[in-house]
Amino acid sequence: MTIPDYQTIMLPVLRLAAEGEQRVADVADRVADEFDLTLEEREMLLPSGRQRILHNRVHWAKFYMSKAGLIASPARGRFVATEAGRALLATRPARVDVDLLLQYPAFHAFHKGERNGLDDKSGQASLSNAAQSESTTPEEQIEAAYQATQSALRAELLDRIGQNGPAFFEQLIIDVLVAMGYGGSHKNAAMQLGRSGDGGVDGVINEDRLGLDRVYVQAKRYAPGNTVGRPDVQTFVGSLVGLGATKGVFVTTSDFSVQARDFVRHLSQRVILINGAQLAELMIEHDVGVRVSRTVEFKRLDEDFFAEE
Repeated sequence: MTIPDYQTIMLPVLRLAAEGEQRVADVADRVADEFDLTLEEREMLLPSGRQRILHNRVHWAKFYMSKAGLIASPARGRFVATEAGRALLATRPARVDVDLLLQYPAFHAFHKGERNGLDDKSGQASLSNAAQSESTTPEEQIEAAYQATQSALRAELLDRIGQNGPAFFEQLIIDVLVAMGYGGSHKNAAMQLGRSGDGGVDGVINEDRLGLDRVYVQAKRYAPGNTVGRPDVQTFVGSLVGLGATKGVFVTTSDFSVQARDFVRHLSQRVILINGAQLAELMIEHDVGVRVSRTVEFKRLDEDFFAEE
């Protein structure tokens, strides 16, 4: 099964809070047991890699119920059910979710602020419908929006690369490798070849100031779905042998066939294959062809600041 969303676990979290003071980590373990989650599901992290998904969902379930007055925090890092929370449990609800919490004035006022102040009858109905559709926490929604933006950017980068000529693409690969730290910061560390008599390579990077160690580059612009096969990679490797080279990078805007990838695994030369998706990712990571348009800073509560000595 999949990890339950934060609304699904509200009721189990409230029941546990009614037993006495709890910590998120302990509640997460008991919720995982209740939903029979596997070890892998218990350890799954948010895309940011900074928090377990289940812990994040328990935190937000606790937070939203606290805004309704169902849960209180008597001490740092701990929470417990309030009288209102126990009263709700006494009614034996089948589910506790945002739609139910909206019946509590304190939560409705809080959620109204989140939704930019919908306070008329039609707005309240829209708010309820929106609440029913929420299955992910705010952090998960931010992560999803970020990943969608990055995916669109990667696709746009590859599209723009395809609109430029071969010389542009060859220079782009050199720029990316230099941005990654190959060739250092000295002048003439990288050279674009891409002309007749180039020995079957498109570029070369000197890894040291004297050029004693070099990385040779092959770049091929292929349309999506037109993979680079083993023969092309073999030709590149043959060029490396002819040049007495031991290191090569083969980059394409499309992808490599399984046979091509298998071939490079057993070579004496070190040959790295970079497909279009990886190239776009490297461009974003090392700021080649992209720039920051906006920086958003997210802050968390500092528990240590509010801890009494």
